[in-house]
Amino acid sequence: MIELSAEIVAFLMLGGVFALVLTGYPIAFVIGSVSFFVGLVVFGPTTTFHILYSRFYDLSLNYPYLAVPLFTFMGVVLQHSGITRDLYTSLYEALGRVRGGLLIVTIVFGTVLAACLGVIAASVTILTLIALGPMIERGYDRSLASGSIVAAGTLGILIPPSIMLVVYGPQAGLSIGQMFMGAVFPGLILSGLYILYVMIRCQLNPALGPAIPEDQITPFSMKKMVRLMKALLPPVLLIMAVLGTIFSGIAPPTEAAAMGCTAALILAIVYRKFSWQLIKHASLETLRVSAFVVMIAALCYAFVGIFMNAGAGDVVADMIMAVPGGRWASFFVIMLIVFLLGLFIEWIGIVFIIVPIFSPILVELGFNPLWAGMMICINLQMAFQTPPMAMSIFVMKGTAPPETGVTMAHIIKGVIPFVMIIMFTLLLCTIFPGIITWLPEKMIGAAM
Repeated sequence: MIELSAEIVAFLMLGGVFALVLTGYPIAFVIGSVSFFVGLVVFGPTTTFHILYSRFYDLSLNYPYLAVPLFTFMGVVLQHSGITRDLYTSLYEALGRVRGGLLIVTIVFGTVLAACLGVIAASVTILTLIALGPMIERGYDRSLASGSIVAAGTLGILIPPSIMLVVYGPQAGLSIGQMFMGAVFPGLILSGLYILYVMIRCQLNPALGPAIPEDQITPFSMKKMVRLMKALLPPVLLIMAVLGTIFSGIAPPTEAAAMGCTAALILAIVYRKFSWQLIKHASLETLRVSAFVVMIAALCYAFVGIFMNAGAGDVVADMIMAVPGGRWASFFVIMLIVFLLGLFIEWIGIVFIIVPIFSPILVELGFNPLWAGMMICINLQMAFQTPPMAMSIFVMKGTAPPETGVTMAHIIKGVIPFVMIIMFTLLLCTIFPGIITWLPEKMIGAAM
């Protein structure tokens, strides 16, 4: 063992993670190795193994994390159930004649997907495969089309049932159900602002999103209205099965996730997409995602154990509390740190590292824990859209058909205005905190 000050430990651990992430190694191995070797140096093998083992064991008994595989399974089954293509087609028939209509349809469709899937890779992939080609064929601007797909697809990590909220809640000691409710209005506001932005852009410059030519327009008949209602019914029922049971106090999020899985399987049967191959695929994908989440969670949890036991957490707390300008300046520093981390580290690593460190600081600063937690989650929307660690951008680029001609430059240029909209939404939620806190306060059984 070597006697090191808490300041040096903080520098070694945070600096070590940042430096090793840039090498391209998986975040779980980076965080695990840094915590292990720094622990050996500071505490010796016996204490280090005890800290790592006890925190691994505590995490394995954390009941709310059962919602992760359940929501993942639900999302994968829905992705292959057939409801997505029917819904997009029906929305297109309703809004295609409007300037930028396909952009509006894509954002609305992405919002509905977010409330059904909760996993952004699936949402961005579906939106890219279904929406990108038709928009490019009809002369839509590649950057605007790409940015809309990335922004709409990324809503899946915020609008419940979001995997990020399931992960964040237990780390901060917050109710997952209340976080779900707290995310509803910010998610819908983001969606509404995205739609408003593309509408204004297309009104100012119709060439960016032309309407359907007059000779291709067919009257919007009652038959089309019935088809739209039929396409909207399955996702509405699914949303009610999950969020309705949580809000009404019938079941906590983990049990509500099981309800969602049941509803997704019923939809697959109704749409005649149910098969043992679907169950096999969904089970394997659920196993892959759940193992990924638990591996990172366990190693990050161990990292925080070494970090806090070495006194480094107090160093960070003292530094943030000492920022001149009062508690809002300290809050701005925390949000800036989260944003900067999002440029280089995956969201799950950020959540597991910063939440145990920052949550007590935010409480000490006098902020509502639920409001502060949701602000961080909204902030993390930008992490998916800001290179170099921009998962949504890379998913879209890897999924986009080559014939569309969409390049990485198109996508990055397209997402910049949407990132600015997220910043504006953060400002709105700061000025009007009730956007986040009002709905959770109305929950039945709010302690869940």
